[in-house]
Amino acid sequence: MTQRCGFVAIVGRPNVGKSTLMNRILGQKVSITSRRPQTTRHQVMGIKTEDETQFIYVDTPGMHIQSRDRNKAINRFMNQAATQALRDIDCVVFLVDRTRWTEEDDVVLDKLTHVRAPVILAVNKVDWLKDKSTLLPWLESLQAKREFAAILPISAKHGTNVPELEAEVAQYLPEGVHYFPEDQITDRSQRFLAAELVREKVMRQLGDELPYQMTVEIEEFRDEGRIIHISALMLVERPGQKKILIGENGERIKKIGREARLEMERALGAKVMLNLWVKVKRGWSDDDRALKSLGYDLD
Repeated sequence: MTQRCGFVAIVGRPNVGKSTLMNRILGQKVSITSRRPQTTRHQVMGIKTEDETQFIYVDTPGMHIQSRDRNKAINRFMNQAATQALRDIDCVVFLVDRTRWTEEDDVVLDKLTHVRAPVILAVNKVDWLKDKSTLLPWLESLQAKREFAAILPISAKHGTNVPELEAEVAQYLPEGVHYFPEDQITDRSQRFLAAELVREKVMRQLGDELPYQMTVEIEEFRDEGRIIHISALMLVERPGQKKILIGENGERIKKIGREARLEMERALGAKVMLNLWVKVKRGWSDDDRALKSLGYDLD
């Protein structure tokens, strides 16, 4: 049989379910998720090999409108990372949310104007629709937005029509040798995953209280076989944020650490000893040099 291999960018505005979709396709967590917009900050590759076909999905940060409160260096980085993922790809999955079309969906649509690869429109969270009769006329109206290769209603969370979406994508993957071993599922390291899992637990617990001026840096990742020792530094921009993150009598940081450790053990298949620290680093989210040193690097 002929081998096929290609890159598939999953794009959309913030919080439409891009990471949930990629995790569903792969059958395990590679991208972190939360109900908060802009949880994903980096391009993350998810690799799925089925027989002679290798899909290389690229989960991207949500493309958003640059406004006064969204014009920091980190916001610019996320938009650039999402746009960069559209270069040299073989197919695009453009994810939107049910029967809602927003200004930020128009931002994504505009970015796709010059993309030559086929674009599949996936309408997510259709299981949430109370009135299912609104779906068909909505899908028909979307055809006027641009010439899509296909329009599919899906549920990334429950897997509805996801196999059909994968079959649609497979048609557009070119012939070619596989770039990755068949058992590899991501290009990201265990160290990166550990940092992301800590950040996910913070986002889920403190999404409303703690703004996005928080990141995680792994200072130690030591694998001793049965036990992995991990030390993670959580950076915030103000002393008040540090206080929120630690919580009364340290209860908040203990809970974050406990949840992150359990998920790391599931993902890494070993016992994890996790130490968390919090440090104030003023202005890191609007400092290009600081961002690069913290791993926010498009290279």
